[in-house]
Amino acid sequence: MLFWILVAILTAAVAVVLLLPLLRANARAEAPRSHDVEVYRDQLDELTRDEKAGLISGDDAEFARAEVARRLLAASDAVKTSETRTSSRRVNRLAQLCIIVFLPALGLCLYLTTGRPDVPDAPLSARLANPGDDPNILIAQAEQKLAKNPEDGAGWDLLAPIYYRTGRIEDAAVAFDRAIRLLGPTPTRLGGYAESLIALSGGLITTDAQTALQKLLVLQPNDPRAEFYLALALKQDGKKDEALAAFNTLVAQSPKDAPWLPLVNEHIAGLKDGAATPDTGRQAAESAPGNPTSDDIAAAETMSAGDRRTMIQGMVDSLSGKLKEDPANFEGWMRLVRSYSVLDQKDKAADALKQGLAAFPASGAEGKQLLALAAELGLKPAGETK
Repeated sequence: MLFWILVAILTAAVAVVLLLPLLRANARAEAPRSHDVEVYRDQLDELTRDEKAGLISGDDAEFARAEVARRLLAASDAVKTSETRTSSRRVNRLAQLCIIVFLPALGLCLYLTTGRPDVPDAPLSARLANPGDDPNILIAQAEQKLAKNPEDGAGWDLLAPIYYRTGRIEDAAVAFDRAIRLLGPTPTRLGGYAESLIALSGGLITTDAQTALQKLLVLQPNDPRAEFYLALALKQDGKKDEALAAFNTLVAQSPKDAPWLPLVNEHIAGLKDGAATPDTGRQAAESAPGNPTSDDIAAAETMSAGDRRTMIQGMVDSLSGKLKEDPANFEGWMRLVRSYSVLDQKDKAADALKQGLAAFPASGAEGKQLLALAAELGLKPAGETK
């Protein structure tokens, strides 16, 4: 009963809001009546008779006649538009009738057809017992069970990918780790754990992430995700020749229309600009502005998530400062745009993209690579509208 009372109140409130403009229109003054025209015509005749009888001078008669004629014209125009106003009032009344009768009846019919007034209330305890497809209820239900039984591997296995999709990366890493320990490693769990660690480190392929990826390849050889990240780890560690070989192997094993090939080819193009031996590659990487060294990666593994982000932000800011002094560093612009995206600083990433395109126009090969990276990251140069 309370439900229907609330529905009636809400329907009445909406009807009042819709009716107010129509009621105000009805309250406007009525058009002058048609007999006003005849009154003014009689006044004109009377002025003519008074002038002939000498009761009024010619000048006064002309002045009065002009004023009466003006009023006569105004009254005639009002009579001509009276039919239009009458029609408008009829439309107004029909609109009021529609709001008062038709719309509530239509809404009631639709609700009775598609609604479920007989469904009982769903308190939190009931929703937790029957979560359906609501991810928030699924998370709350799983967390409630895990608080009572932290050794429930199935619960951690359920929560881990949900945490990752909802942006709770640190919780995702913990959940994947618990699921692996309790239920054993699978390609899905190992891949999710590695990607969580990579996201937590701001894109650095940590030792723990590499270990998980190598275990994944044992269970599922030639997995493109694992091979890509391991090749990227070689590149980050300065091992250009080994990274180039790993990326080329991934290309050879991938279908021609594989969605990850453009990104892999981008890394290959960057590595081919100056392939080097492992030792010289490491030195070049460590001397490159803003490139994380192996020491940086090792240090990042022992840090908290906040400290790790601060360290990465410092390296990115340092790279940004050096690029302002030397904007001709194409690889630097590529790293800066990607780094800002990893840090979820989309405005800075878009601004860096704009500056990179100023140094390397879009018509050139480097500019096209910058635009390809922007498309991959969902970016547009700062100042452009979507």
